[in-house]
Amino acid sequence: MDIRVLRYFLAIIKEGGITQAANSLHLTQPTISRQIKELEEELGKQLFIRHKKGQIELTQEGRLLQNRAEEIIAMVDKTENDFRYLTDKIEGDIYIGGAESYIFSHIATIAKQLQKEYPKIRYHLSSGNAEDMTALLDKGLLDFALVVHPRQLPHYHYQKLPSQDIWGIILPKTDKLAQKTSIRLEDIQTLPLIVSRQALTKTHSDNQLITWLGDLNQLTIITTFNLSYNALFMVEAGLGYMIGFNHLTYNPNLTFRPLDPLLTSDHYLVWKKDKVFSAAAQLFLEKLQG
Repeated sequence: MDIRVLRYFLAIIKEGGITQAANSLHLTQPTISRQIKELEEELGKQLFIRHKKGQIELTQEGRLLQNRAEEIIAMVDKTENDFRYLTDKIEGDIYIGGAESYIFSHIATIAKQLQKEYPKIRYHLSSGNAEDMTALLDKGLLDFALVVHPRQLPHYHYQKLPSQDIWGIILPKTDKLAQKTSIRLEDIQTLPLIVSRQALTKTHSDNQLITWLGDLNQLTIITTFNLSYNALFMVEAGLGYMIGFNHLTYNPNLTFRPLDPLLTSDHYLVWKKDKVFSAAAQLFLEKLQG
């Protein structure tokens, strides 16, 4: 399977047709059509349904290849960049992923400190839960990931970051519960809750939130989420009360109240034990560890 043809395939999807893709790639339409036909013959599957006026539709097999092709192209591009900048010269790309958290401000501080002396370092950020981020680490698509539970990651090195997130309830400022300075379990036991799927994962032996919540079957969890931004709209609409970290309530109509007893989470930057860093990524790590 030719990487170049996979790029053609993705260009067709992005541009919405073979003719449009050919124009964007500065190639002829017959050239693109021939390459895609040969790809379909190689795979033994039809990738596109061709409609009138040049419109195309992905088949189920085409959607599968799209997902794989995007990963392959991303890995190829990152590998080329890694080798391009695998020198003593401090420049190039650093890939960092993590959940939405105030702790990311520490990453930003390190990046800012390096910017003046090394202006050619570029940062690429990805958001997602620990499962998403470690999958990207395994595939070589990230250099570092920000996670909460490093003890479940034996194939990684990790560095504890200097601050913590506080667990609490995010709710409308006008809600009666907002009059409290902190929230106990009995305050929310019968209320509709909006909770992170990762926070509900029982595979982490040190998941303190699970311990705090107790029997999940006794709670009314009406919404789960992967990242908090969209979930905050559910809170604002009055759908339920969100369990999450402090510093996420950018919405002026919402407020945060910590859990009682107080519950905090440490955060760690993790990376693969066999990872070979570029000079830029190595410097970033040394700065963070220093």
